[in-house]
Amino acid sequence: MRTAYKCRAYPTPEQAAVLNRTFGCVRIVWNRALAARHARWHTERKSTSYAETDRALTQMKKLPDLAFLNEVSSVPLQQTLRHQHNAMTAFFAKRARYPRFKSRHGRQSASFTRSAFRMRGGALSLGKTPGTLAFVWSWPDVNVTTLNPTTVTVSRDPDGRWFITLAVDVQAPATPEPTDRVVGVDLGLTDFAVLSTGQRIPHPKHMERRERRLKRYQRMMARKKKGSANRAKAKRKVARSHSRVRDARCDFLHKTSTELVRRFDAIAVEDLAVANMVRNRSLAKAISRCGWAEFRTLLTYKAHRDGRHLAVIDRWYPSSKTCSACGHLLAKLTLGTRRWSCPSCGTRHDRDINAAKNIAVAAGLVETKNACGADVRHEVSPSVLSAVNQELAGASPGIPHL
Repeated sequence: MRTAYKCRAYPTPEQAAVLNRTFGCVRIVWNRALAARHARWHTERKSTSYAETDRALTQMKKLPDLAFLNEVSSVPLQQTLRHQHNAMTAFFAKRARYPRFKSRHGRQSASFTRSAFRMRGGALSLGKTPGTLAFVWSWPDVNVTTLNPTTVTVSRDPDGRWFITLAVDVQAPATPEPTDRVVGVDLGLTDFAVLSTGQRIPHPKHMERRERRLKRYQRMMARKKKGSANRAKAKRKVARSHSRVRDARCDFLHKTSTELVRRFDAIAVEDLAVANMVRNRSLAKAISRCGWAEFRTLLTYKAHRDGRHLAVIDRWYPSSKTCSACGHLLAKLTLGTRRWSCPSCGTRHDRDINAAKNIAVAAGLVETKNACGADVRHEVSPSVLSAVNQELAGASPGIPHL
């Protein structure tokens, strides 16, 4: 099993100069190779292999205006070509979007394989970089002197912070004891998540607490002259404000996903199309701040690591409009309706808790005796079938299923 440890790094001014030069060379190689791939595909309709880009890198180093590529380690340049080849493969397999050109104003990174770094006794040395790179180890239960990383990635955030990421092959952790508990999770905007057990996980609202200061920093940056040192300082303040929000959100998502994986043997969630949902101009800002896609990614790998079961139901399943007691399906339910009474059995529902219960049932994690309303006394004429073991059919959007 492969895992990664990311920690803060503190390079000296000499090391920072070499690494910044490496970042620039990596960026140039990536952009030139991507432009060549793009041009060849649109003119000749031919794809470019990694071997061809590697040969093109050799020719680039011989050009007089690109002779500075020989001043840095060649391994990060070759690694960026491998990363680009993997990105193009993922794009043609429809697993990712088309790779973008790298900007000097965004996050910078360079990857070193074993032939370009040395790590002995917890001291890290990079190829063509003077001295050892100082970093802070944040895992007291892991002995850094015994690590044998396969890849070291050095990165610099727009706010000026440096990081190193050590990719290490480790043994798979022991599977935790089963808890014999299952849960359905309904993600929302009023609360971040509502569990089928009735528990509500409120929104931390990290951006809302820092938005006023962030706006002030952005106004300060807008008043500075472009290209000046004062504008660069103001830009770092803006980037640092964004980093604080991003780090706080990431910490919240990690803690929440870890707690769910430890408490439950099986977890059911909806297959939310976040990229389509943010097209709603009224809710795009609130949805983007939630981090639903990242939360599902964390749940997926943590459940796989700990031997838990993660079930994902269809995005069109009417979880909110279906009565979890008798199975009655409403023809319409507006977003503003937070509580409703079932017209068939009279059960009073909380919208989110009811949806979480239905998600657990739709995933096959929970069996309900009242799926057809057999054991429910109806106050009005029932609109559900009699006692048979049936499952709700998937409802099409906008078409009520009764």
